[in-house]
Amino acid sequence: MKIEASGSGQNMQPLLKVENLLKRYAKGSLTGAREELLALDGVSFTIFPGTTLAVVGESGSGKSTLASCLACLESPTTGNIWFEGKDIVKLGERARRQVRPQIQLIFQDPASSLNPRWSVLEILVEPLILQRKFKHEEMKQRANFLLVRVGLSPDIVEQLPTELSGGQRQRLAIARALSLEPKLLILDEALSALDCSVQAQIANLLMELQSSLGMTYLFITHDLAMAAYLADEIAVMNRGRIVEQGPAEKILKQPQHETTLRLLAAVPRITRAALPAVEQ
Repeated sequence: MKIEASGSGQNMQPLLKVENLLKRYAKGSLTGAREELLALDGVSFTIFPGTTLAVVGESGSGKSTLASCLACLESPTTGNIWFEGKDIVKLGERARRQVRPQIQLIFQDPASSLNPRWSVLEILVEPLILQRKFKHEEMKQRANFLLVRVGLSPDIVEQLPTELSGGQRQRLAIARALSLEPKLLILDEALSALDCSVQAQIANLLMELQSSLGMTYLFITHDLAMAAYLADEIAVMNRGRIVEQGPAEKILKQPQHETTLRLLAAVPRITRAALPAVEQ
């Protein structure tokens, strides 16, 4: 059973709290003048332990920039990111390195994040080596355990990522992310490159891991139907802002913003006849 975000706030502290996050990029124009791109414009939200927040938006809405800032891969221009009560924006690099293992990012295309020359075993033990955790034999045992945990056979430990299917590679990416026992998983379009049947399998795996391990997810996607399936709450982004947020069922059945209506209209799994009209 999923933990409802609305009820969790009464009994526990947020795992992640984002306040007024702003991210500007400087870019050059054809005339040579410097221009600014506002990728995030005052983004705020809260995620409680054991829950899933889905951030949904069209391409260019700022979703991936948000993921990079939360995973400490980029620094926001202004704003606060509170993780377990600490503002990681204000932390020094040494302190931030201690936080990074607890926030793991899984990408849309696992092939781009998995070294094609490394075996499955090497991919799984690399984070443990970098963090200097476990002895060699313990690392092998943990790798086998993680493979089973995500529905893969330990028999594939000597295989290369190129020898695996897309679904198997995504399961491997999840296993690697779990190796350091993170408290937050950020899934950046992690299902969108998979066919529908494999998407459903990975989605069910994520829900099982949440139930058994108490995982907390930030699920970034353009697929509002999958967001509604996985998430407790949905935040809809447009041009760097959250334009609508609420319980998944309410967003699905009572959308208020035109961006939400467009996203709903683009989802074939939802009966179009049941949707409000999108203004042209």
